[in-house]
Formats: sequence, structure tokens, C-alpha cells
Amino acid sequence: MHVPDGFINAPVSAAAGVVAAAAVAVSLRGARRELAGGGTGGGTGADRTAPLAGLVAAFIFAVQMLNFPVAAGTSGHLLGGALAAILVGPYTGVLCVSVVLLMQGVLFADGGLTALGINISDMALTTTVVAYGVFRLLVKVLPRSRRSITVASFAAALLSVPAAAVCFTALYALGGTTDVPIGKVFTAMVGVHVLIGIGEAVITALTVGAVIAVRPDLVYGARDLARPLQLRTSPLAGTAPAAAPDQTAEEPAPAPIPAPAPATPRRSTRPLWLAGLAAALLCAGGLSYYASSSPDGLEKVAHDKGLDTKTEAHATADSPLADYSVKDIANPRLAGGLAGVIGVAATLAVGTGVFVVLRRRKAAADAAPAVAAPAPAEQD
Repeated sequence: MHVPDGFINAPVSAAAGVVAAAAVAVSLRGARRELAGGGTGGGTGADRTAPLAGLVAAFIFAVQMLNFPVAAGTSGHLLGGALAAILVGPYTGVLCVSVVLLMQGVLFADGGLTALGINISDMALTTTVVAYGVFRLLVKVLPRSRRSITVASFAAALLSVPAAAVCFTALYALGGTTDVPIGKVFTAMVGVHVLIGIGEAVITALTVGAVIAVRPDLVYGARDLARPLQLRTSPLAGTAPAAAPDQTAEEPAPAPIPAPAPATPRRSTRPLWLAGLAAALLCAGGLSYYASSSPDGLEKVAHDKGLDTKTEAHATADSPLADYSVKDIANPRLAGGLAGVIGVAATLAVGTGVFVVLRRRKAAADAAPAVAAPAPAEQD
């Protein structure tokens, strides 16, 4: 659903850019709390959440290269808002998808640069807000179990895609550059993206279910499943032992020694991180060659309804990675696979860098009051 330049006029594109910038600014503040929270109940160290969030962005980039057929002559791909919000939190999720869109627009000429605000508002903000809202609502009413998290993930992802289609239709109604009846655009966009939403839901549910199966503590949306540790004490704890025959009544009884709280073992995230990176590289570097070559939902609707008559050339159309292929490499499988690997690496580096900076700023802000607090004055 990457909107190219020329679909929406300049005023509406600029307004969408302002909305996108505000959403990113709010998400930067919110992501600091999510990254510092360390996952489920703080069980995961905050120093490990930033690399995991960067991995989520790289994984979304990779899976978006896997277009799947949904109807005759039409394909779809993952949008990723639901997946990111459930795995790492809604604010961090907006940033993950925004990083993906930025990398795709700059490096691969996918999605217009002047339309970047539209794409962020549509594919990052709308999908994440709708998906996470549906997800939290279902989690509250469903039984408290891992299966409920997977079911809620499926439904949230399913509804997020047609919601993005409705958002695009609204933007096109405000600033479309061609004279097409908006009712036809709405019917076509929502109809095809309901089908794409099914694929999105399957991918999201499978991914969330796989992570929950091995590390539920790392799934932001499953943090309510973790029960706080409760120390059970003996009914006799705190009571004085009976006095021995040779003890006098005036002798104080020894105070009971509390048992030390068991330390929670700290599990490494490295196995999951390596597995996720391997999956991303496999999708982008290998499986993407077998992706459907049919136009995606927006491209198909735009061609059939005449929305693309004023499409403008992409500013980075001459990029050596344009169209997800490395120029000057004749073998299409090698060119596409190498481009995918480069994209995964670039998205992982940029995403992780952003989230590491946010986490460090949060840590520095939390430490500042303690450092600045003056020592109490001594009294004579």
C-alpha cells in the first residue's frame, strides 16, 4: 500500500506530513517508556529491548518483500503495524514501521518521498492504533491465556489492513489528483484489502504465537500474563518459639530470620535474536525471489480506476537498489536476494540505533534527579 508521489496533492501531503511528524514525536516519548520497561513486568533488561525492537523493524522489512496472491492479478504484503505493536508496544511499533518506510523510500524507491507523511500516517499510525486498540479490547474479554493472545493478534491484524484502506480513501477524497468517484475507490480498496488482511492476520498470529511459545516475557502485548512473584511464609513465621524449660520469662525470644527472596534468573535474548535475524535474512535474501509479481492492492486499484494517471517519477529512481534489485548484477535471484539482505542490514542498523539512543536518554533522564538531589544538611 505504498503511496507514490502524485497520487495526493501537495496541500494534503503536507498536512499528512505534519500529522506523521507529530505521531513520530509522540511515539519517541512513548517508546522511551516502553523500551525502559524491559518487557513483561520489567523482567527483560532494558539494555536488551532496543536490539529486539530493531530486529522487529528488520523482520517487518523482510516479510514485506513476500507478496502473496489474494485474487486474480492482485497480491498483498504485510503492513506490520499490528505485529510491531503487539511485540514491542504501540509507540515503539509506530517507530518500527516508520523506519521501514523510510528505508524503503530512500534506498529502494518504494513509496514516494513527498508521500512519506501519507504512508506513515496510513501504514504506521493507522494500522498500529487500530490493531492495538482491538487487541487490548479482546485481551480484556477473552480468557487469560497464551491462546487468547494469538487469537487477539489475528483479529487485530485482520482489521488493521482495511482500516488503512479506509484511511487512504479519506486522504484521496481530500486531495486526490484524479477525478474518480470516491465511492468506487472506497469499494475497491476495502474489498481487496479485506483479503490482504487475512494474510496479514495469519502472518501476525503465527509470529506472535511462535515468540510466545519460547519467550512470552518478551511479548509486550502478553505482559499481563506474567504473575508477580509471591513469597509464601509459614503460618508460624513471626511467632516466638516456646520457651525452653531453663529459660526465664524475661528473656526475649530470638527474632525469626526471613528467608532470602529467590533471584529471578536472567535469560539471554541472544537465541531469539539470532533466530529472528536468520528468519529475516531467509525471507529477504531467499524466499523473496518466489514472491508474487502481481501488483499489490493499491497498485491494482490505481490501475483499474485510473488513480495513477498523474504518478510522478520517484526522486531516487536511479538508486542502485531501486525496485529491490542490485543494479549491474545480471542474475535476478542474486540481485534481488542481495538487495534484500542489504535492506535487512540497513533497517536493523537504523532501527537499533534509534531505539538505543531512546533507551539511553530515558536512562539518563531517570538518573538525573538522583544525581542533582542535594544531600540533607547536618544538624548540630
